[in-house]
Amino acid sequence: MAGYLKKAFLLPAVALLASCASPQQQPQINKLHNQVGKLNTEMQQLTEQATALTRQNSLNSNSTQGAWLLPATNTAVPLQSQLGEVRLSLSHVESEANGTRAILHIRSAADNSLPAFTATVEWGELDPTTGKPLQVDSQSQSFSVAASLLPRSEVTVPLRLSNLPPEQLGYVRVHDLVAQTPPAQ
Repeated sequence: MAGYLKKAFLLPAVALLASCASPQQQPQINKLHNQVGKLNTEMQQLTEQATALTRQNSLNSNSTQGAWLLPATNTAVPLQSQLGEVRLSLSHVESEANGTRAILHIRSAADNSLPAFTATVEWGELDPTTGKPLQVDSQSQSFSVAASLLPRSEVTVPLRLSNLPPEQLGYVRVHDLVAQTPPAQ
């Protein structure tokens, strides 16, 4: 009962204090409310990114082949392949008419020149509860990167990830990076 009386007294007191704010203070109060709202949004984004990074690290620690990239992490993932150690990352993950488009970055960890190669990319959703990939509706496609006249330690590959908008795209898995041997002359 005493707690109820305190609350009953505090509510009118807070209303009275709020009404005492001068018109000159109101813009400052509005500015403070906007700043608090922005901080809450930033905290939510950081929490989501940290959760995604934990999931990505877990998927990659249990993987014997390929690398798992979660779009929300914005971090590179190392992968041992026929090309040597490479670092993979995603950028420009955006909506398009039939799903999602993104840029896959593949960089030699030792800044060695990358040869021509082929690879496979798989994408799908994550289980919202466990954070594990849902294999039911996963899709995949292969791509190739042609040889370059000039040495290059990084390539970018445009991806078209159909049937999943960015909000539903849970993972992109890159595997089977295979160096292409030049034709014999």
